[in-house]
Amino acid sequence: MLKYEELPSWILSLDITDISFIKNIIINNGSLKDVAKAYDVSYPTIRLRFDKLIDKINESDKSNDDAYTLKIKALAIDDKIDFDTAKELIQEYRRLKK
Repeated sequence: MLKYEELPSWILSLDITDISFIKNIIINNGSLKDVAKAYDVSYPTIRLRFDKLIDKINESDKSNDDAYTLKIKALAIDDKIDFDTAKELIQEYRRLKK
């Protein structure tokens, strides 16, 4: 079993809804059509959620950011905060960190 510090940064950027979504994809043998049925939503809705998850993982993989910055970026990708707010928070965090 992995220890927390051994987890890849992309996993740490996920929230509980992302993890549940990944679990549902696995349970449904990777079929987004079946996942859409399980969530009782349309296929395009699931495809959009899946694409956002891919974006979040890609952003985390290509970044050397710390956990806080990755979390702010993930919130922006998930539309939980707007990109301007995310940018402002990250800039202020980096300024205070120096």
